[in-house]
Amino acid sequence: MRYRELVRRLRRLGCQELRSGKGSHHIWYNPSTGKVASIPDWGSRDLAPGTVRAILRELGISRQDFGPIR
Repeated sequence: MRYRELVRRLRRLGCQELRSGKGSHHIWYNPSTGKVASIPDWGSRDLAPGTVRAILRELGISRQDFGPIR
């Protein structure tokens, strides 16, 4: 899954980008849980499924709400 697709799905769930972090990372916030996560933006490179699962866990989003990770 690429960063753009992840962002699209997070926005649909109500998450917001707070700011840019260090390097190619962005800081995202989930207002429904009050949790924050740093997400790498590797451009056209895919994020590993384990990385996406860890981001969802940090933001407090269930896999059922997010949908399949490709």
